[in-house]
Amino acid sequence: MKTYFTKATLAGLTALAAATFAAPAQADSSYPNRPITFVVSFAPGGLSDTGARLVAAEMTKYLGQPIVIENKPGASGVNGGSLVWRAEPDGYTLLASAISEVQNLHYLKVPYKFASEFTPIGKIADGPATVLIVKADSPFKTLDDLLKYVKANPGKTNFATSGPATTPAIAIAQLNSIAKTDIVGVAYRGSGPAAAAVVSGDVTGAFTFNSIATPLVENKQVRILAVASGKRIEGVDAPTMEELGYKDFDHDAFVGLSGPPNLPKDVVAKLSDALNKSVRDPEFIAKIKRLGMVPPPANNSPEAFRDYIVKETARQGELAKLAPAVLNKK
Repeated sequence: MKTYFTKATLAGLTALAAATFAAPAQADSSYPNRPITFVVSFAPGGLSDTGARLVAAEMTKYLGQPIVIENKPGASGVNGGSLVWRAEPDGYTLLASAISEVQNLHYLKVPYKFASEFTPIGKIADGPATVLIVKADSPFKTLDDLLKYVKANPGKTNFATSGPATTPAIAIAQLNSIAKTDIVGVAYRGSGPAAAAVVSGDVTGAFTFNSIATPLVENKQVRILAVASGKRIEGVDAPTMEELGYKDFDHDAFVGLSGPPNLPKDVVAKLSDALNKSVRDPEFIAKIKRLGMVPPPANNSPEAFRDYIVKETARQGELAKLAPAVLNKK
């Protein structure tokens, strides 16, 4: 689907990522002279899709070319990532990278090494926090209510996810591991469709990003039982998982922009400049804040984004040890 809006150890990963980043292809001084495609690895309406569309509308002003959003869902984001990984390093096919890119390698067979092979450009936004939702008319008013039901009715509770190695699935596995429950993850093609399954009553609940939950809460379609983040969310009347006794239950997200291996330095510089002008725009900031996201840190250089990816990949590796039950775990 296309919509027009005008890519060992922490030290080892860092060294490998730096080496790859320093080996660009030949630059094209006329770049860009045709439309650019942002590949989104999930269905429309999800976190990376929303972030990509918002920033694309801004970046096209600075690049002077339209930006196409192309959704390529499947395999927990690996389908879209693979498409960009194999793309020509000319700057016309880029990845709206999400947290799945630093999670997948810990659970799935992934053909590429995101931290060391993709070319980092920068963050689009940090957050939003992950929240646990149920349908608004659900009998479960608290997490404790829900877990009592799950334990009394083994095998009967399904949660929607956006894939087997995505944040919602990892959060389910972590909850099952700590609470000794057997909630089953049902994979949908993105966080938008997964949340819709909660609204329709096809599943009992879901861990989803607050950007997805907010309009559903406002429309009285879902209720938030808990926040899977290190701190409470302003305006959300729900405790954190840690407050409820679930230590290290932190599943904040991010959206970034990456290119295929060996993207030319001049192209990276132009994209980085347009990206950073866009994410500092007051209108853009207002829009992402309404979704529970915040703009990137002041240092949003390609190198800073690369360092973040390396560190977050390592953190997700530690988190994977807490959630061994995720589907397709290697």
